[in-house]
Amino acid sequence: MFSAIVSRCPSHFIRRSKSVILASKRWTTHTSDPDQKMKATVLNQEENAGLMIDAYSQVGFRLNNGLSVVGPIAIFPKSVLSWQVSGIQDIDEDSLSLFTILEPKIEILVIGIGDIGNRLDMRMIQYLREKKISVEILPTEAACTTFNFLNDERRYVAGALIPPYALKYREDDMLQAQLKRKKLFQSTADDGEIW
Repeated sequence: MFSAIVSRCPSHFIRRSKSVILASKRWTTHTSDPDQKMKATVLNQEENAGLMIDAYSQVGFRLNNGLSVVGPIAIFPKSVLSWQVSGIQDIDEDSLSLFTILEPKIEILVIGIGDIGNRLDMRMIQYLREKKISVEILPTEAACTTFNFLNDERRYVAGALIPPYALKYREDDMLQAQLKRKKLFQSTADDGEIW
């Protein structure tokens, strides 16, 4: 079961559709000037959409383009790769070298260490700082939200994310799962299929 990030992030991080509309309003003093109206700018058009993480589970991640990726990932604004680590203990200079050789150089690397309480070796942080890469080390849930936010701001960001082992379920998560199951069952019954 995927845990939706949308339900866990602050309201200014929420992405509910493929296009996000940013509205800005200029205040007027009783004028009929047509330029003094509310304007809307569409962010994240389909053709220019950066990758965002919509959900995560114990086995992987679901992206905003519909792709589900199994296991740890190295994610960039326009691409995603399988990251060959089995856990936090496998994060070393060799597994991080990919992030140090990229051109243009990434500004910040967001490392999702899985669950709260996991610790990354301090030598890896020093290694990345020597390579002039800022690093954020967070539990995977917070790392996904941080990656999405920085990517939406068009920063040169990369994510190195390990799926969490422990998942927190909220009432909203359970309700959404029940609604999806009910909708699936109804559509199958409407098609006349019998299980």
